Amino acid sequence: MFLEKIDDTNDLKKLNRKELKELANEVRAALINKISKAGGHSGPNLGMVEMTVALHYVFDSPNDKFVFDVSHQSYPHKILTGRKEAFLDEEHFHDVTGYTNPLESEHDMFTIGHTSTSVSLALGLAIGRDLNKKAENIIAIIGDGSLSGGEALEAIDYAGEYNKNLIIIVNDNDQSIAENHGGIYQTLKELRDTNGTSNNNIFTSFGLDYKYLDDGHDIEKLIELFESGLLDTLEADRFSTLKAIHRCLFEDIYDFTGEIRTVNLSK
Repeated sequence: MFLEKIDDTNDLKKLNRKELKELANEVRAALINKISKAGGHSGPNLGMVEMTVALHYVFDSPNDKFVFDVSHQSYPHKILTGRKEAFLDEEHFHDVTGYTNPLESEHDMFTIGHTSTSVSLALGLAIGRDLNKKAENIIAIIGDGSLSGGEALEAIDYAGEYNKNLIIIVNDNDQSIAENHGGIYQTLKELRDTNGTSNNNIFTSFGLDYKYLDDGHDIEKLIELFESGLLDTLEADRFSTLKAIHRCLFEDIYDFTGEIRTVNLSK
C-alpha cells in the first residue's frame, strides 16, 4: 500500500507514474472509507483525486501555494499532506475539520468554506509574494459552479492584466450543488464540445493564457500539463508561466459498497 508510506509530499515525489495511479486509487478508497462512515462531501473530492496527486507531484507545497475554492475539494489534499489517518482510522476521523485550516497544516493557506473566493485570495498571495521579492507558484482552484460568482469574475478580470506568476485551474465537471444557469455555462459547454478550441472563450477574452485538458483524470496528462509551464531559471526556479487551465473530467460515481460507474459529464 503506497498511501501508508506517504507522510509528506516529498514521499509522493519518489513514486513513478504507475505507482502514482495506484496511490490515487488508494486515496479514493480512503475518501470512501471515511465519507461512508462519518459523512462528508463525496462528489467534489472524488473528482479531485488525480489532479491533487499531480499537483503535489509537480509543485512544491507549501512553498508553492494551493488555494481551494471550497474546502469540499480539499480532502485528497489533506490525505497527502500528513493527515491520512483521519481518513483511514475511525478513531481519528474527527482529528481534522472539513475545511482547509492553517492551524492543521502549513499546506493550508486559508480556512475556506464558501465559493468564488480562490482567485481573489490567490491574487493576494501573489502580490504579497511580489512585494517580498519571493519566487513561488500560486495556484487557484475553482469549480465551474463558482465561476459565475461576482467575486470570482472580478478576480479573473484583474488576473487578466496581472502579468506575473499566477495559475488558475478551472475544475469543470458541468455540475454544482444546484443546476448551473447563465451565459457563462454556454461558453464552457462550447469549449468542452470543441476540445477547448472555440473562439467563444471567456478566459482569453479576459486576457488569460489558456490551456485545455479533456480528461482531467489522466495523471500523466495532468503532470505533463503542469510541467509544461515551469521554467528553470536562476531567478525563479520552477516558476510557472501558466495562467488558466480548463480541466474537464468524467465524474466517478460510487456507491458505498465499492461499486463504481462512470458517467461522462463533460458533454
